Amino acid sequence: MPTFIVFVLLLASSVSASDSKVSQDARSLTESYFMWLWHSRLYLYSAAALVFGLWFLLKKKSVSKDASKEKNDKVDKAAKKNDRETKEVHVSGVKIFYGSQTGTAKGFANELSEEVKSLGLPAEVIDMKDYDPDDQLADECISKSVCVFLVATYTDGQPTENAEWFCKWLEEASTDFRYGKTYLKGLRYAVFGLGNSVYVGHYNTVCKNVDKWLWMLSGRRIMTRGEGDCNVVKSLNGSIQADFLTWKVKFLNRLKTLAKGEKKSCSGKCKTEGSCKNKRKERQEEEKKASPQNNSSEDDLVESSSDEDESGLPDEKKTVLDVEDLGNIMNSVKKAKSKEESQRDGQMVKLSKLNGVQKIEDEGERREMITPALREALTKQGYKLIGSHSGVKLCRWTKSMLRGRGGCYKHTFYGIESHRCMETTPSLACANKCVFCWRHHTNPVGTEWRWKMDPAEKILEDALEKHQNMIRQFRGVPGVKPDRYEEGLAVKHCALSLVGEPIMYPEINNFIRLLHHHQISSFLVTNAQFPQEIRSLVPVTQLYVSVDASTQDSLKKIDRPLFKDFWPRFLDSLKALGEKKQRTVYRLTLVKSWNVEEMQAYSELIALGQPDFIEVKGVTYCGESSASSLTMANVPWHQEVVTFVQQLADMLPEYEIACEHEHSNCLLIAHTKFKMDGEWWTWIDYERFQELIQAYDESGGQQTFSALDYVAKTPSWALFGAQEQGFDPAETRFQRRNKSKDISGC
Repeated sequence: MPTFIVFVLLLASSVSASDSKVSQDARSLTESYFMWLWHSRLYLYSAAALVFGLWFLLKKKSVSKDASKEKNDKVDKAAKKNDRETKEVHVSGVKIFYGSQTGTAKGFANELSEEVKSLGLPAEVIDMKDYDPDDQLADECISKSVCVFLVATYTDGQPTENAEWFCKWLEEASTDFRYGKTYLKGLRYAVFGLGNSVYVGHYNTVCKNVDKWLWMLSGRRIMTRGEGDCNVVKSLNGSIQADFLTWKVKFLNRLKTLAKGEKKSCSGKCKTEGSCKNKRKERQEEEKKASPQNNSSEDDLVESSSDEDESGLPDEKKTVLDVEDLGNIMNSVKKAKSKEESQRDGQMVKLSKLNGVQKIEDEGERREMITPALREALTKQGYKLIGSHSGVKLCRWTKSMLRGRGGCYKHTFYGIESHRCMETTPSLACANKCVFCWRHHTNPVGTEWRWKMDPAEKILEDALEKHQNMIRQFRGVPGVKPDRYEEGLAVKHCALSLVGEPIMYPEINNFIRLLHHHQISSFLVTNAQFPQEIRSLVPVTQLYVSVDASTQDSLKKIDRPLFKDFWPRFLDSLKALGEKKQRTVYRLTLVKSWNVEEMQAYSELIALGQPDFIEVKGVTYCGESSASSLTMANVPWHQEVVTFVQQLADMLPEYEIACEHEHSNCLLIAHTKFKMDGEWWTWIDYERFQELIQAYDESGGQQTFSALDYVAKTPSWALFGAQEQGFDPAETRFQRRNKSKDISGC
């Protein structure tokens, strides 16, 4: 560059010298110099412009190169960051384990799986019986998966059959030094339990234990434990389905946070502590305004035991406490909880004047017994639901006798006209969960009345109307006898044995009086768990007690009662039955390999209650059910039932076999006081009973009567040993072929 400038100046000098050679002699050197600058200004300007232009071009090129390099560096950094974020997966998937007996937990697992997949995350539903925790569970600690455990609590607080091994292994591992306390460190999990609060002392025991054992092995609880309650009375959201929905929403929100990459919460020691506090408080206030009701229900539903819940505590509570203060704090918490429970339970103290069943004082606080899910399930089974806790259903023997094809065993034993019998219940709830329940445990359970209550008049009115509507559907049906159809519209008998525990209904006495007022006989069945209600019961045509087993262990195994003191209640109920003056019946259901070997124990129970009759019936197989392990192998043959009855009758000095209904696999043992002059009088004079009960009511209970006051002679075809085997010869026997057997009926 300097060389170029010198060259330009020399060139300009030579040109200027040639132009001014003439006048050089006349001017001085100074004037000559300035004149040269003036005359050469154009060349000087051009040279300067050229130099500046070259400098500007070089500078711009250098800046452009630096900017391009910086831009490329930023792009490279952004690309590397995106690659790193893409490669870094925070949640690889969700594994949903379920322990289920009736299929509810399995249904919840499939439902949750679909929700997780909708978030774009893989989900797998796993049956606990198909999973080996010893070989596979530790792998979940490094797989970045989230494990969800949906577990139900079964009898006596035990896990369901498919979860037994998993829970056993987990319990042993939590206390086995060979595994160590950090065996499941890194495992992220959440637990939801399915239980029933009516089982006091066993409510959601399994889910609490699973949660505890995982925590003991250093598993990380990502959210608080959820506890669903089948008891609609105490369920925080009205049903176990609603409880699960509330928990599921919270879980999915938590899962979204984990999938994005969870940030560590501020320790409170950073420079921006004040702003962190303000932001946290503002966020809490916004959440509270957004969902003032949902927050409270969610917080109550689950236990505050997870890390994220603890971080949300108010700052003034996060202080260091002395050990001495902990006792005071715990006492105040217990007092507050006790006060809350006493206020809630205070509504349960009022007793019914009719039969002593506990009721809630405030009607507005009670919930309906029939939830939407329960209504749907029972409707599918053919129930005509009445109000909020009652139902009616057409017995298959009613349909049979409308066609003249024979009646039920009550027709054979007691002279009921099956086509004029209405099978109903004022309480769908029951205090047992029997293994042979033909309703597959779709009805609710409970130990006391805590639901909204419909008036007895309304229940009976609707029951008669719905029953008559079902009878009208047979009008014009081929095979239905016109005279039977007309008779069927006029109900004459009522079997309170449809489902549940009728005696739980607080107005049961009023309901029975209404039946008798309509000239309808009453056959009431109870499960021997309410002795005081049996004692306070008004006279019925015939009172049954189900005696499903003869020992404490077998009764617990078969009936699976809710009461802890079920055995004393059972014995006291039998004693209460013996105090009744009207007809009383023990109903024995034989389950092969379960209760057919307890002959001596049965005879002792019969001596305790001194019933008028003993019905012995083989269990009816109602199909496969996840709630029961019964199979066709547990159904005794009719000859096996006959052998059992003969052996039992031989042990009872005052009883003999009276009747048989081979079609129902049922026999009747009767007290010998009903055998007069060598003839059996097990049938009922229903018109005479109505006269007696009317006189009883009009006298205010002073004019009493006994079972022998309304007997009728038993026809020969109904007697044990008759050729007809209990089938009425006036009917036409009909044999079904290639038809699925209808197992419904009383």
